[in-house]
Amino acid sequence: MTAIPKAEEKQKLISIVVPCYNEEEVISETLKRLKIFCSELTELDVELIFVDDGSRDRTRELLRNYASEDTRIKVICFARNFGHQIAVTAGIDAAVGDAVVLIDADLQDPPEVVHEMIAKWKEGYDVVYGTRTERPGESAFKLATARGFYRLLNKLSDVPIPLDTGDFRLMSRAVVDTLRAMPERDRFVRGMVSWVGFKQVALPYKRAERFAGESKYPLRKMLRFATDGILSFSTKPLQLSVALGMASAALSLIGIAYALFLRIFTNTWVEGWTALMIAVLFIGGVQLVSIGILGEYIGRIYSEIKKRPLYVVQEYLGFPNEGPKMSRSPVVNITNT
Repeated sequence: MTAIPKAEEKQKLISIVVPCYNEEEVISETLKRLKIFCSELTELDVELIFVDDGSRDRTRELLRNYASEDTRIKVICFARNFGHQIAVTAGIDAAVGDAVVLIDADLQDPPEVVHEMIAKWKEGYDVVYGTRTERPGESAFKLATARGFYRLLNKLSDVPIPLDTGDFRLMSRAVVDTLRAMPERDRFVRGMVSWVGFKQVALPYKRAERFAGESKYPLRKMLRFATDGILSFSTKPLQLSVALGMASAALSLIGIAYALFLRIFTNTWVEGWTALMIAVLFIGGVQLVSIGILGEYIGRIYSEIKKRPLYVVQEYLGFPNEGPKMSRSPVVNITNT
């Protein structure tokens, strides 16, 4: 009896998602390094998904040219700037790989490290996240605030989030499909990946200096990002506002007792103005802080119930005629380059 030969097993596919915002100065070098990485992968196929997050420079024009020259390159062009975390989400939505790698365009996260991530994935890990051992080229202020943020976040978060990690990571298809099912608007992807669970492992690496251009996270955006991270994964700020309210109530009782003592046992009725003002200002401050915390949570509820699209894509480049497998955009324009 003649044995029937087995069908040749299809090569697995890796999707590399690269969010871009005004990366004209670095995008050519980024693509060059990624192509070198792709040429070194002999056992895996690769697709490169660039997400243009409403760039105001020539980033989109350059990406359009690259997509016309290489069928592995796909480009998602936002109608405006929606932010880094939304751009990452759009790339995850469109990716069809057996594993998805998230990497920024600035080359601070070296593409060569992805080889080690793939090796860990082949060992059975669902998430391989990069942990920064060194961060050259960054100011002492940024290093100190980043270190403090991650430790504060872990203190407050209901889900442990790895320290000193960004979005640079590899995720299995199971993790990607789970992330796709999470519809929240105020997204903190690294926290969402921790919440998902599965088998995760850290991969220490030395972060490089930015190849060109400037950081897309000034202090204002960093603070907003930190707020999203804390409020998306913790209700402890609400508990803190309750604790402050109880503390202020206790101090108020002490002040009342002091005022009654003066009224009953002394002839001094007018004194205590300073203590009264301190108490009023303290209680007022606690109330404003508590209202502000409540307002942040309520604002997020308001944003969710409007159910607006998470992002709007002006154009998809390099995708099949039917478009990506998944898109949250109400407009799906496909351009075959």
